[in-house]
Amino acid sequence: MKFENTGLEKFKADLNRLDELMPNFGLERHGQWDYERVTYDRRFDLKEGTYYLRVQGYSVEGDVGSHRAVIQLLDPLVGKHYYPHGVEYGDGEHFPKSLVDQCEKILSDLKTEVEKIAL
Repeated sequence: MKFENTGLEKFKADLNRLDELMPNFGLERHGQWDYERVTYDRRFDLKEGTYYLRVQGYSVEGDVGSHRAVIQLLDPLVGKHYYPHGVEYGDGEHFPKSLVDQCEKILSDLKTEVEKIAL
């Protein structure tokens, strides 16, 4: 499920500033990057299954591997994890209202903070 019009998609920010900010919202990058893209995930373990809130971005300047990049953020996603296949984001998935509400709150709070560091 894509969260559209959160406002995050309007921002570009320094990679290092994002790496400092995202963990405050439970979003972690770990090894999820290549030289042009980053992915920050937050895991939710619910009785209905395991879900991930995902905030992605791509480099518009520099590269991620050098830790010198300006990242354009994209529309966030939430998906359900199916072992061993991976995460599904499709329209046919059911996402509990409590999860969607929690993700919307996190994204709203995140937008407020990203706005402060945006380029």
